[in-house]
Amino acid sequence: MYAVVGCNECAAMWLLSDPRTSDSATCPRCGKTHRTAKLKRFFESEDRDAAREARAALLAKKRDESAAFAEVDHVSELERAVDDAGIDDREYLEAGGIDADAVDEAGARAEGGEANSRTRTEVVRDAVEAAEEPTESNVVARASEHGIPPEAAREILTKLTRRGELSESRGRYRVL
Repeated sequence: MYAVVGCNECAAMWLLSDPRTSDSATCPRCGKTHRTAKLKRFFESEDRDAAREARAALLAKKRDESAAFAEVDHVSELERAVDDAGIDDREYLEAGGIDADAVDEAGARAEGGEANSRTRTEVVRDAVEAAEEPTESNVVARASEHGIPPEAAREILTKLTRRGELSESRGRYRVL
């Protein structure tokens, strides 16, 4: 069940789901908490879209825009039009020169919550520890094998050294 309700403080109208079972509702505009039983219900329906449409019609009437509102499509039809308009995410990324497959893979890794996924900083720190000769070029090469761009690996080395997590002496790095 959905109800279009109004605030007696600021005159905002909003949709309230399950008005019969909730004890209170908070106005999204002014933040006043109302007892649900005392809220004025302008419209009730089992259909959320119907309640949204009724709220839109009430807001249009309140602003003397009923004629203009009558010319506009139903809210659900407008949403479909928005979904069909424009380009999809893949097209957008590729138009910006970004590899959409790489983005998909990164998203899959992030959502999967792999236990072995490490941050770039951890990869560079591990590269310093694992390198036989931990020079900048060797550390950058090892980090690159794990997907860290060379320039990013160099920046991380600099940051870790500045923070005191690494030391650099005679071109060789050491984890502190």
